[in-house]
Amino acid sequence: MALSKPTFLTHLKTLTNPRLRRFTPPSFLSVRSLSFATPEEAAAERRSRKRRLRIEPPISSLHRSQPKPQQPQNPNPNAPKLPEPVSALSGNRLNLHNKILTLIRRNDLEEAALYTRHSIYSNCRPTIYTVNSVLAAQLRQSKYSDLLSLHRFITQAGVAPNIVTHNLIFQTYLDCRKPDTAMEHYKQLINDAPFNPSPTTYRILIKGLVDNGKLDKAMELKEEIDVKGFEPDPTVYHYLMVGCVRDSDSDGVFRLYEELKEKLGGEVEDGVVVGSLMKGYFMKGMEQEAMECYEKAVGVGSKVKMNAVGYNSVLEALCKYDNFYEAFKLFDRMRDEHSPPRRYTVNLGSFNVMVDGYCMQGRFKEAVEVFRKMGEYKCEPDTLSFNNLIQHLCSNGMLSEAEEVCGEMGGKGVNPDEYTYSLLMDTCFEENRPADAAEYFRKMVDEKLRPNLAVYNRLADGLVKVGKVDEAKSFFDLMGKKLKMDVASYQFIMKALSDAGKFDEVLNVVDTLLEDEWIELNEELQDFIKGELRKDGKEDELEKMIEEKERLKAEAKAKEIEEAEAAKRSRSAAVSSLLPSSLFGKKETEKVGEATASVEAAPAADTNLAEEAMKGESSSKSEVANEQLAA
Repeated sequence: MALSKPTFLTHLKTLTNPRLRRFTPPSFLSVRSLSFATPEEAAAERRSRKRRLRIEPPISSLHRSQPKPQQPQNPNPNAPKLPEPVSALSGNRLNLHNKILTLIRRNDLEEAALYTRHSIYSNCRPTIYTVNSVLAAQLRQSKYSDLLSLHRFITQAGVAPNIVTHNLIFQTYLDCRKPDTAMEHYKQLINDAPFNPSPTTYRILIKGLVDNGKLDKAMELKEEIDVKGFEPDPTVYHYLMVGCVRDSDSDGVFRLYEELKEKLGGEVEDGVVVGSLMKGYFMKGMEQEAMECYEKAVGVGSKVKMNAVGYNSVLEALCKYDNFYEAFKLFDRMRDEHSPPRRYTVNLGSFNVMVDGYCMQGRFKEAVEVFRKMGEYKCEPDTLSFNNLIQHLCSNGMLSEAEEVCGEMGGKGVNPDEYTYSLLMDTCFEENRPADAAEYFRKMVDEKLRPNLAVYNRLADGLVKVGKVDEAKSFFDLMGKKLKMDVASYQFIMKALSDAGKFDEVLNVVDTLLEDEWIELNEELQDFIKGELRKDGKEDELEKMIEEKERLKAEAKAKEIEEAEAAKRSRSAAVSSLLPSSLFGKKETEKVGEATASVEAAPAADTNLAEEAMKGESSSKSEVANEQLAA
């Protein structure tokens, strides 16, 4: 349709005048009116806008960068797994965690460990944090074998450990006097674990090495801490200074203190090293310098930050070097300043140090009173604390008070260990109470504790000295299968029985000795046994018993070989019984038939070959005869 001339001119004016131009938005921008005539028109506009957004997304979404998850290239299936984060402890797994914590609070560690094991392969798998709670509870009660067993189980089950798990294992081996094994696990952590050790790891290792007399290795580990870039830790230096004090190396104490002071910029504000520094001064006879150090640390306006560990170190230094008045005054101040959770100035170690101080002064009644006041300051005694007090009481002839303290252990949720019962047993022998001593040893066995050979030897020696040879023999029979008896133990009980005229019992012990695989019956031991039996004219019985044992061993070996052959024959018969065709079906029948046919065809084939050979021979003979006639 053609435009008229006036209309065309008006259109040209519009194009040449920018003010009269109408802006046409691009197609990808949505035009939205501010108002609509009717609600239907507004709804139609909304629908059209939604359609446009579905076809053409907004500009902001076009410029938005969507990071793509990076897939690891060729992941190693043998690489160690990362431990679960704390967020995994939620839902049903958190409920399981709380149930196991309840069992731990009830001191039912066996049920807690068993519940953890059963839950490993259930729908609600426990986290490593739950496992660590059980391991820590077992460590607190010195159940080292149970702890290592549970750790081995969760490792085989594929539960990835974290640094807390490794720290518990380090502490376990160090408590068991196996520092070399702990260091092997540390090297394994450094080489294989997907995380680094923590400052707590080095504190545990260095303290354990110092306690086990490995100060040189602890010093080497300190250098490794510096190489790894950790901040200088005053607690680590405190443990090293304690080791120097034990070795009477006061120069080493001052050298370590100066090194720490230099690394911290010329001032040490952590009071954990003050006690060891005071001991260094006391060792050199510099009491005035030691007390000046003490006033600088705990005096009014001091800038040194003292915690419970620092106070305990100072208390120990004061008690050890005859400054009891200052120690008792400081302990009262510590109890006054103790206001948890804002500030902790007293812990279990504080009471242990003061118990030692009171006992050194001969004030045992006050020591027991201080020990019983632990609960008022939220401190719960452990087995080591009870053993410390019991040892002081037993060493000073206060057996009844020691037994009273031991009876309080159950009410505190603490179980006696082998050392507890051995202390009471030895003191009962000293107090001429052998029956009670034997009862304490029997309690040890009934509670499934593991007394060593030294404790048994002390029991047997004490019983024999008071003439209770029969009871000593009964304990020998009880512990013979639980302990690896040595030659001295066998010789002691045989001599005791022969001196009492019980030669039949001596022969019984000899019979047990011959069955013991750990004892070598050499000539010296044979001469001893013959000498004891000669008192009753039975020295020839030893040779007879040896021959009888050899005969029985030979018969047992022959019987074992015969049983092995019989088992082999029975297996062969069982295999042959599975060969009938009814078990393998038609194919086996066909195979058997083919084999039978081949066996039957073999003689026929041989007959045919023989006949052909005879025919060939006769034909060759007839040809020769014809040739002779022709000639």
